[in-house]
Amino acid sequence: DVDRLVIDHIQVNRAPKMRRRTYRAHGRINPYMSSPCHVEVILSEKEQVVTAPTPDEDAPKKKQSKRRWPARS
Repeated sequence: DVDRLVIDHIQVNRAPKMRRRTYRAHGRINPYMSSPCHVEVILSEKEQVVTAPTPDEDAPKKKQSKRRWPARS
């Protein structure tokens, strides 16, 4: 299912450089080095999401003590 796919891994590797030429004004030619690459994308299906149960209101709440500052002298 296409809707459940998530990106698991992406990797980009260099490919061999190709020497080409680019044509400039007034009949000039300059070298042009292309920088091709190999792109590898690995996808995996997203698992079913399970929500955590909501905490019960009857459960006792934990008390948090306030931090005391040291006394000034």
